[in-house]
Amino acid sequence: MAQRQSLVGLTVLALLTVRPSHPYELHRFMIDTHKDYITGLPRSLYHAVERLAKDELIVPAKTDREGRRPERTVYEITDEGRKELATRLRRLLEKPDPDRRAFVAAVSLMGCLPLAEAQRALRGRAASIEGVLAGMEAHMRAIADSGLPEILMLEVECEQALYTAELDWVRRLIDRLDRGELDWKTTVEP
Repeated sequence: MAQRQSLVGLTVLALLTVRPSHPYELHRFMIDTHKDYITGLPRSLYHAVERLAKDELIVPAKTDREGRRPERTVYEITDEGRKELATRLRRLLEKPDPDRRAFVAAVSLMGCLPLAEAQRALRGRAASIEGVLAGMEAHMRAIADSGLPEILMLEVECEQALYTAELDWVRRLIDRLDRGELDWKTTVEP
């Protein structure tokens, strides 16, 4: 599944933990809450709903019709869908990826995880980023020692700065979670 489709499906699963909804309601909620990491709406949303239903991660709860409007099927998340949501969120929170939209999406939806799982995943991410930064530092020293002009390594320096900023933010978030500064209401059963 492509990254974009995966993020759309992930968001559908997360929103369905709040309440059963039909795709149009999901679309409006994504727009209203600025889930900007999702592109290709509404077509990508309808495809994601079809795939999730086919995989039995969501199921139709009811079908309504108002006046002459087309029928609208309201979907709800299954127990298997809740498990899949938690697994995907943990993976996106834990593993750094050059495509930072995946992390933004995971942060946007991490309230679907129990607090302890989110904290554990974020700690794993911080440790992974520390490893990435150590590797970058060693690589930059080796390149500098080889005599390669610094101008040819600016992209590595840029990536290093981005990972450093991300690590600082993740550490601050972990600290806020540890101190109980964020109201944590999970919508996924542990």
